[in-house]
Amino acid sequence: MDPDRVIIFDTTLRDGEQSPGISLNAGEKLEIAHQLARLGVDVIEAGFPIASPGDFEAVRAIAREVHGPVIAGLARAHAADIERAAEAVRDADRPRIHTFISTSDIHIEHQLQSTRADVKGSARAAVAHAKSFVHDVEFSPMDATRADVEFTAEVIQIALDEGATTINVPDTVGYATPEEYAAFLRRLRELVPDLAGAVLSVHCHDDLGLAVANSLAGVQAGARQVEAAINGIGERAGNASLEEIVMLIATRAADLGYTTGINTREIARTSRMVSRLTGYPVQPNKAIVGRNAFAHESGIHQDGVLKDRSTYEIMDATTVGLEGNDLVLGKHSGRHALRSALEELGITVDGQALNTAFKRFKEIADRKKQVTAMDLEALVADELRDELRAYTLEWFDVDVSNRRPPHARVSVQTPDGDSVVGDFTGDGPVDAIFRAINAATRREARLREFRIDAVTGGQDALGEASVVLELAGQSASGQGVSTDIIEAAAVAYVRALSNVQRKVLMAAEVPPVTAEPAATTEPALTPAP
Repeated sequence: MDPDRVIIFDTTLRDGEQSPGISLNAGEKLEIAHQLARLGVDVIEAGFPIASPGDFEAVRAIAREVHGPVIAGLARAHAADIERAAEAVRDADRPRIHTFISTSDIHIEHQLQSTRADVKGSARAAVAHAKSFVHDVEFSPMDATRADVEFTAEVIQIALDEGATTINVPDTVGYATPEEYAAFLRRLRELVPDLAGAVLSVHCHDDLGLAVANSLAGVQAGARQVEAAINGIGERAGNASLEEIVMLIATRAADLGYTTGINTREIARTSRMVSRLTGYPVQPNKAIVGRNAFAHESGIHQDGVLKDRSTYEIMDATTVGLEGNDLVLGKHSGRHALRSALEELGITVDGQALNTAFKRFKEIADRKKQVTAMDLEALVADELRDELRAYTLEWFDVDVSNRRPPHARVSVQTPDGDSVVGDFTGDGPVDAIFRAINAATRREARLREFRIDAVTGGQDALGEASVVLELAGQSASGQGVSTDIIEAAAVAYVRALSNVQRKVLMAAEVPPVTAEPAATTEPALTPAP
């Protein structure tokens, strides 16, 4: 392998999905995984198989159907976790088990309620157990940057002795500065000479806004794998943004000297897909993929760019896929044209799936003059959300006037196939329809977030609504797409209600464990590196 080649490890489907309100179903996770493969990531961390039956099934489906990248499953240093992860990734072309345990005294004392000796024993047993299932084992000393470097080195040496092939050193709480992080890694390499025979990895959180800077510092200190997430999503303030670290390496290649295997022209499409399916918006000024990333408002900047783009642009927008896609369909386009257009986007549909997509396309094409590539992406993503829906919006009526409160009436199909009707008034038409859905389903869900965005420009643009609901202590999101923003909002609300209801039922079936283990107890599900 090229010594300057940086392995890109994507954790969007694992760490990213731990973000509050995100509740991807198996079909959505699989579609994102296929897109990550098209993007060219080297490793997909597909999930945390023991976390839930749904997560296990999603990881197993990705392992079976997504080819090219290594498919990894996360597991704590516990036999049950490792066996579940091994089963989930077993059918992958290139399976990996990623296991972890904390090495910081803060975690050992307060979270694990254990000792350093026990941590070393758990690390040894976990890596050896994982190695009995797969050749490719990754080990992470969680919260390493707040741990004693000599003790962390001891644990890493144990992991290497048991056959770990990748050692990931996470800045779990985003506390380190680039200089500290680089120094920590260099010291580990001095203390553990055997690290030269393994892949050294970095996993940085963005609590102080330093995740990408720390990741680069790690690479410059000898790491050759970077763990990151699309749009930087993840626990708390998120992870290192995959698109930022990749474009940093690409744009400054002459000075840094590193390369990746990423097809950068797939970056914008991947970002849009993850944003739509998770309901997490991309801020306008987000580096690389924000809608303002290549926009120029200042007259001085506009003048310079018109004369020569290099005056104020260090990257070409087309290199990340933000421009140059002129694909347009209309209401007279047929199935073949739709299939070809979707294949251009990397989406393969046939049979009944094509018929369903074509019917939805025709409905939208009757309302819009032109259906663009971004519209098609939104429509396909919208169809994926149907897989595990518990409630379905059948119809709605909304009466709106500035002389009286808006009134909404809805019909919703329940999981049992019954139709229930509800009506309510609200502060506005969207509020009224949300309250009417609650009345119909007899659920007192609390609205935490609501957002509506246009997929493309123009008066006939598709509206994309995103809703986050809270019910019985659980939260989940839902999204909907339509040229009618009230319809999009209602569909998003029903889907969010379905998702949060499913999480409530799952929580009732699996009582939470509150203690991280002694050796004989089942561990709690704790945030990973």
